Amino acid sequence: MTATTEDAREITVDDRAHIYLDGKWVEPTGEQDLVAVTNSGSGEVLAKVAQASMADVDRAVQAARLATERWSSSSVAERAALLERLADEIEARADEIACTVALEVGTPLRMSRLLQVGLPLSVLRGYAADVRELELEQTIGNSLVHRTPVGVVGAITPWNYPLHQIAAKLGAAIAAGCGTVLKPANVAPLSAFILAEAADAAGVPAGLLNVVTGEGPGVGEAIAGHRDVGIVSFTGSTRAGARVAAVAAANITKVALELGGKSASIIAEDADLTTAVKASVRHAFTNSGQTCTAWTRMIVPRSRLVEVDELVAAEMAKMPVTHPLAEGARLGPLASAAQKRTVEDYLEVARAEGLREIARGSVDDLGHEGGYYVAPVAYSDVPRGSRLAQEEIFGPVLVIVGHDGIDDAVAIANDSDYGLAGGVWSADEERAVAIAKRIRTGQIDINGARFNPRAPFGGFGRSGIGRELGRFGIEEFLEVSAIQQ
Repeated sequence: MTATTEDAREITVDDRAHIYLDGKWVEPTGEQDLVAVTNSGSGEVLAKVAQASMADVDRAVQAARLATERWSSSSVAERAALLERLADEIEARADEIACTVALEVGTPLRMSRLLQVGLPLSVLRGYAADVRELELEQTIGNSLVHRTPVGVVGAITPWNYPLHQIAAKLGAAIAAGCGTVLKPANVAPLSAFILAEAADAAGVPAGLLNVVTGEGPGVGEAIAGHRDVGIVSFTGSTRAGARVAAVAAANITKVALELGGKSASIIAEDADLTTAVKASVRHAFTNSGQTCTAWTRMIVPRSRLVEVDELVAAEMAKMPVTHPLAEGARLGPLASAAQKRTVEDYLEVARAEGLREIARGSVDDLGHEGGYYVAPVAYSDVPRGSRLAQEEIFGPVLVIVGHDGIDDAVAIANDSDYGLAGGVWSADEERAVAIAKRIRTGQIDINGARFNPRAPFGGFGRSGIGRELGRFGIEEFLEVSAIQQ
């Protein structure tokens, strides 16, 4: 990546005409054209990347299978050391990754450094610590219970937190003793190439990581349907996850699915309203709402809706949308033209439903055409059955729902097909924990507690199957056998 002018917003990213197989950069087979990756801030082509063929996927799976056979005999100390070296090499490329993902996804640069680079580093180093404590064998009665690698991990990752989602799967695979075939999302694949370079420098054994870029219906389904893949680990939309599971089912291949969300932030009547509302707004609009765990439903005491509306509007006024590399940017564009259209369609639904808009953010004068900019919007006193209160939008849209007491708030929070994340706010922490235990969701924060990259991550219902991160993420990639003695 090189700067082409004094304006940091105008940069050149090299095309990626090769894929990474068995420790080498190789040309894909077949006659597929390079795929354009667009700059979210301008709408222009940022770079072009290779498309793998079905034959390339098979080569990658076979390389990963052989690497798994070799790596499965490594010690936990060797696995931990490799994860730490990989994290160090990624950290050495932090500026390049942060800038690249900012342009692909629209994440403001400061936030990109914290989340798009800092979080994957915490995840990998967390795996290194957890694998050292992993018990691969234990005795139960007259049985030796032995944990062994599940086999090749087919990792299909999304575009919103591209490197983090790769680290969540690749780190667990290395810790468990598995080779990986990775297909990053076409919208934001470039950090996967930087990762492969970091893997080379870290001494990741050949075949332990293979990167095959391409379309989901082609490359993704080839991975999901391959007989030699031991588990398909997918993060993305619920619709796409259902398709992955259906394809994998033909071979009875295990799946781990981290899918959509429509998370609720419950604010109890005794909560510090100002703190809770401000934090909930920021959480809802993190990464311009392109976050599966975003608290896009704010459930507040009905008697305090007027106060809440004023606080939400005041907080949103501090969050203009601007170019992701602009100094001090807090909200950037959406990642693609398709995502922008999706959000705009939901704004039309809101108008058709007659929802009451109480705040709309601003888009800065950007000085150029293009880019996928959408101003954040908040609606108040939204019926719990509204499409905007039920469906994942994946953009900067917040709905505020009134509750008539905690029992009602819990019922509203659980009135969803999803169960991925959420928050509870109360002056009484013990009470807040009791409320949290009633909510069917995979992870929930009390009074804005920080994210823990070593805790299990995953959802209930249509939010997915299985868990990622920490010890639970490693165990997802292990099989268990009992040896009677």
